[in-house]
Amino acid sequence: MAPPASPITFRPSAARRPLLLRAPAPRVGVTALARCGLPRRDPLPAAAWAHAHARGIGAARPWLGTPTRREDEAAPARETTRCAAAGQVAGSTSVGRGAGLEVPLAAAAVVAMATGNRVLYKLALVPLRQYPFFLAQFATFGYVVIYFSILYLRYQAGIVNDEMLSLPKKPFLAVGLLEALAAAAGMAAGTALSGASIPILSQTYLVWQLLLSAIFLKRRYRINEITGCLLVAIGVIITVATGSGTGASLKSTGIVWQLLMIISFFFQAADTVLKEIIFRDASKKLKCGSVDLFVVNSYGSAYQALFMCLLLPFLSKLWGVPFHLLPTYIKDGAACFLNMGSISGCEGAPLLPLLFVLVNMGYNISLLHLLKISSAVVSCLASTFSVPLAIYAFTLPLPYIGAPSTLPPGFVAGAVVLTAGLLLYSLPQAQHSGNSRHKRND
Repeated sequence: MAPPASPITFRPSAARRPLLLRAPAPRVGVTALARCGLPRRDPLPAAAWAHAHARGIGAARPWLGTPTRREDEAAPARETTRCAAAGQVAGSTSVGRGAGLEVPLAAAAVVAMATGNRVLYKLALVPLRQYPFFLAQFATFGYVVIYFSILYLRYQAGIVNDEMLSLPKKPFLAVGLLEALAAAAGMAAGTALSGASIPILSQTYLVWQLLLSAIFLKRRYRINEITGCLLVAIGVIITVATGSGTGASLKSTGIVWQLLMIISFFFQAADTVLKEIIFRDASKKLKCGSVDLFVVNSYGSAYQALFMCLLLPFLSKLWGVPFHLLPTYIKDGAACFLNMGSISGCEGAPLLPLLFVLVNMGYNISLLHLLKISSAVVSCLASTFSVPLAIYAFTLPLPYIGAPSTLPPGFVAGAVVLTAGLLLYSLPQAQHSGNSRHKRND
């Protein structure tokens, strides 16, 4: 038997705001209900009434804090997804906090790591002065093992999930190819160029960054940003070139090697912009909002090592090591790296090479983190700022190097110009152009 319909009437209360109070009332007709503005309500069959009653209780359970059966069954999977994305929540909101302290702190970390990387590389070459090619290959192939080990630990901790690992691998393949080509071109040109000319030519890296970001990322830069980047490049050139005879060395080197070094910096800039594209596309595709940087580092390093293996005959010849003697060279380099065996002149190993490897890895991680939360140009500016700091560091009494070097005559002027460029680039945008601000990701 169907339950009787329970028509209701409303009577206003005496409160200042009328309250609708439910009160029993006799059955009224359709005319009375229409007068109250209520639709006609037909009696429900018993089964439909029971189903509606159960559905109403189920709909009310979320408000009561009681999980439904479906929620109970989905709780473990939801918790796993939440744990997997836990490490990415900060990453997805880091861009919003970029205007605060995160980007400046990350940039300061890059500057410190880049300065230490430059200094420790020269210190590491003191015991490995005869084996620089071994140090380069040890870093390339050793980082693959280290990065994938860290990636595995982060996967076990739930920071990296299967969705991140299932991203298309073609962009990572392109990253590895660009890094291998940059290394090969840089090694080839570096054997012919002087040490003072390379930092000057490296300022084309910033120019490539601006051009590639404008082309592929559709980024538009303000006048103060472009001028600031140019001042940074000019400041580095003044700092390095003053009093070093670099102009004469550039003329004596030949245009071919200079162009090859410039091309190597083009490959580096393209690699950086491609990584920024990977982060941007992943933030749109992934449910967790962002891809972990160790996914990018691990797969990029793996493909770089693959292409470096293919280029080993060419690279070993550049470093003056015949390819058939490469196994013996690597064996002797490993013995000197560990300071074992009968090889002399390896004082300072393995401490100095290991310090360089650790700091270089920290530099790569911090640089990629800054790239993830800001842009390729910002990461380039932070890395460039380390050039005068490294020059100043070599004037300090460092171990194993001997007498400290002296500051170039134009060091102060170059540092002032460089700092002015950074400040000019960082000028806040005017409030009236707030709509165009969202078109940029810097």
